[in-house]
Amino acid sequence: MNKKLIALLLVAPLLVSCSGKKKEQFHEEWVKDTNGFDILMGQFAHNIENIWGINEVLIAGPKDYVKYSDNYYTRSHINFESGKITIETISGTDPTASLRQAIVTTLLIGEDPGNVDLYSDANDIKISKEPLLYGQVLDNTGQPIRWQGRASSFADYLIQNKLQRRVSGLHVIWSVTIPMVPNHLDKRAHKYLPIVRKAAEQYGVDASLILAIMQIESSFNPYAVSHADALGLMQVVQHTAGVDVFRMKGKWGKPSRSYLLDPENNIDAGTAYLSLLQSNYLAGIANPVSRRYAVITAYNGGAGSVLRVFSSDKDRAFSMINALSPGEVYETLTNKHPSAESRRYLYKVNNAQRSYHRF
Repeated sequence: MNKKLIALLLVAPLLVSCSGKKKEQFHEEWVKDTNGFDILMGQFAHNIENIWGINEVLIAGPKDYVKYSDNYYTRSHINFESGKITIETISGTDPTASLRQAIVTTLLIGEDPGNVDLYSDANDIKISKEPLLYGQVLDNTGQPIRWQGRASSFADYLIQNKLQRRVSGLHVIWSVTIPMVPNHLDKRAHKYLPIVRKAAEQYGVDASLILAIMQIESSFNPYAVSHADALGLMQVVQHTAGVDVFRMKGKWGKPSRSYLLDPENNIDAGTAYLSLLQSNYLAGIANPVSRRYAVITAYNGGAGSVLRVFSSDKDRAFSMINALSPGEVYETLTNKHPSAESRRYLYKVNNAQRSYHRF
């Protein structure tokens, strides 16, 4: 990780609410909360840099589970997008023992991220009866891994046959790489399908849209976090969309981190927010396809930013959108939205949604 990216991590941006609220309207406690997270991230990145070196800083993200252990000398990295698991250590005492322990723990991690601190080296991972990666990783005999005995045997096989060595700065890094099954993405999508269908029915949102957003936001990583402190499968931010959803439900305040890291709560909150976008903030768009394009873009960059692509006056923006065909709305949003990320987001989610109509 380069110095520029570390700087971004140390100073996480304060997001504008997806409902179009400006930064100056944020409550003081939200600013303090975000500043506190910035400090935590900065300290964490500093710890890693001190031990691993400037070029080896690796921190959890929306599609990357990264967990340090062994006083920061060992780490597990699951890339949920590429389907690659890398366990590596710079331990100089007994690197194979450190790797073995981390391999077993990683293969057996549970689906509940609420009790795991990704920003420390705490050994707080609880082995689950139904591992998160069950069926997504096969051992050297082609079997899925559910229990500690099989995980331990596979770890021994990997260390004996797949151990790799590289040098980075002053460190010798020992590692093993484990590929996930080719259809790992579909397997995780199916795992969350019952929750998605329940939320889709409750809020009147297409299940295929929910699944597409989950794929693009997190690749179905329940441990998903971001430098902006967006959380969980649908990357919900506590003090923006989270506040809007709680208000919609008649609740005061904002959802906690542990609330949003619970997969069912996260899917509920993300879907509720999609419902707010399509039935409230962007309800003035008559054509359902055009409205869907606007909702997708707004989930990433805010409803206000979508409307301002067409006009600074909200009513005029709705009139202009309604005078265009869905194809013209799509072309406008993917070419003229001021945020390159939001332009790409509409393209990616729209493409992904097509593959989930069969679910």
